[in-house]
Amino acid sequence: MTPDGPFVTRAKSPPGVDYAALARDIKRWGQELGFQEVAIAGIDLPEDEVHLQSWLAHGFHGEMGYMKRHGTKRSRPADLMPGALRVISVRMDYWPATAAGPKEVLSDPKLGYVSRYALGRNYHKVLKQRLERLARRIHACVGDFGYRVFVDSAPVLEKALARNAGLGWIGKHTNLIHPKGGSWFFLGEIYTTLPLPIDPAYIANHCGRCTACLDVCPTRAIIAPYQLDARRCISYLTIELRGPIPEEFRPLIGNRIYGCDDCQLVCPWNRFARMSAERDFAPRWGLDAPRLIELFRWSEEEFLKRTEGSAIRRIAYECWLRNIAVALGNIPTSPEVITALESRRSHPSALVREHIAWACKRHGL
Repeated sequence: MTPDGPFVTRAKSPPGVDYAALARDIKRWGQELGFQEVAIAGIDLPEDEVHLQSWLAHGFHGEMGYMKRHGTKRSRPADLMPGALRVISVRMDYWPATAAGPKEVLSDPKLGYVSRYALGRNYHKVLKQRLERLARRIHACVGDFGYRVFVDSAPVLEKALARNAGLGWIGKHTNLIHPKGGSWFFLGEIYTTLPLPIDPAYIANHCGRCTACLDVCPTRAIIAPYQLDARRCISYLTIELRGPIPEEFRPLIGNRIYGCDDCQLVCPWNRFARMSAERDFAPRWGLDAPRLIELFRWSEEEFLKRTEGSAIRRIAYECWLRNIAVALGNIPTSPEVITALESRRSHPSALVREHIAWACKRHGL
C-alpha cells in the first residue's frame, strides 16, 4: 500500500489487450460507479509547468510550502509515479440538492457559510473508494498493471490533466468549467502504465469578456484572469492558513467560516450545473445554514463528533473557533453576540484569544 492506495507494479503493459475497447469499458464502468464523466489524458504538461513555476516564484502559494517542496512531481506525472503513461481523469458532481440556498445564507450575518463541497462526507474518501473499485475492474479485465489513485491528496495538476482529457476549460477563477456541467464537481485521477488511447484536449475557452468572478471576489484574490493569489483567498485563509488571519481581510470574510464559493456562484456557466444524487454529499448537522453562535458553543468533543468523516475536520478545533470568531466580529452587535464572545475570551489558545479580542473590539468591547 502507498499513502494514496494500492500500487500494482508491472514492468510492461499486459500483452494482447485491445486498448481502444478497454478505454470504452473504463468510461462505462466509471459512469456505473457514479462519475459523471471519465476521460483519458497523456502526461505532458510543459506549459502548465511554466505557469506553476511562475505562480510559486511570485509567492502566491503563501504558507503552502509543500507545493514548492514537491518540485516537478506536480507537473511531471512520471516523476510521481515511475512508468506512468496515461491519466484516467474523472469528475463527480457535488452540488447538494437539499442544502439551503447559498445566497440566502450569505445574506444573513447570523448564519455561517460553509463551502458547499464540505457539507457532507469527505469527498476524498468517496472518490478514492470509487476509483479503487474502477482500478479493480480494470485489473479483473487485464491482470496486473501499474497504477496509483489520487484525489487531491498528492502533487497532481488535476485541473490541467482534466482539461487535457477533454473535461472542460480552466476559467478565469482557475476552476475547471464543463460546458454542460458548470464547475460544481470534484476531480480524481488514476495514474497508469496502460497505453490507453488519449481523448482530445478541451481547447476552447468560453469565458469570453466575462469578469464576474474577478468582480465578486471579496478579497480580490483573483488578481488577473487565470491568476489567483492564494494568500488573499478566503478558502486559503479559513482552511489552509494555520496562523492568524491578516486583519485587513477579516472584515471582508463576512460570515464565511469554511471556504468560499463566490466566484462559482456568479459564474454564468453554473446555470448548467446539476444537483448531485450522491447521498454522501447531503448536508450533515445542519451545516448548510448554521447559526454562528450555536457553532461557537461547540466543545472540542462536539466538533470532532460532528465533523467525523468530513473535510472540515482537517482545520482542527482552534482554526474552527478562529474562523467563527471572525464571523462574529462581522455580525451586528447584540447581547447574545457579546455573551458568546465573552464566554471564550480566556480560551487557552492564543490564536483563538487574539481573534476573539479583534471581534470584541469590533463590537466596542
